Amino acid sequence: MKSEQIPVAREGYPFITLAAFFSLILALLGQTGPSLAALTVTVFCLYFFRDPVRVTPEDKDAVICPADGKVIVINEVTDERFFSGPCLKISIFMNVFNVHVNRIPLAGTVEKISFKPGKFYAADKDKAALHNEYCALFLKTDSGIQCTVVQVAGLIARRIICRAETGDMLRPGERYGLIRFGSRVDLYLPPGTRPAVSIQDRVRAGETILARVGDGATT
Repeated sequence: MKSEQIPVAREGYPFITLAAFFSLILALLGQTGPSLAALTVTVFCLYFFRDPVRVTPEDKDAVICPADGKVIVINEVTDERFFSGPCLKISIFMNVFNVHVNRIPLAGTVEKISFKPGKFYAADKDKAALHNEYCALFLKTDSGIQCTVVQVAGLIARRIICRAETGDMLRPGERYGLIRFGSRVDLYLPPGTRPAVSIQDRVRAGETILARVGDGATT
């Protein structure tokens, strides 16, 4: 995948262009109210699809945050869909005002990508992790550490975008996809991983260190 430094995610271009077009046409027709409403939608789309540059920490043991938002889960779980055996799960809830571009947590190779259609429950609820539509990206580092990043659709978010492909070699903090209009990202990490955040912490994709792997973290 190519790494691009762009202020707006390319998936937002159609929404922004269409809203701006309607705003212009309505203004030319003298429809001030509707034109301002369309302009407001244009500004919202620009804001929603913003894709700011982030400075990723250079720390080989750091698990980099994959999404902007709030930490809602830090738990040891067993979920054979995403990890073989017990693992550490960290979940981040993204509201509609967060940056929605998702980033890679660890340097590694994409072993598999699994997409499953499902429900669209509110993303901050426990049942969302079990029943909602998701796209899971399975990563393996050069040292053999495995982790899985799961984009989960939500009540409003009905479109998961994953740009990565099986076999891609990705860097920590690299953009790989987004979820349209508010949702969550679940991260499954090997036993022994040490959390570096707490529940309710506000985190930033590509910058915040969520946890640390290394000695004690098993595959």
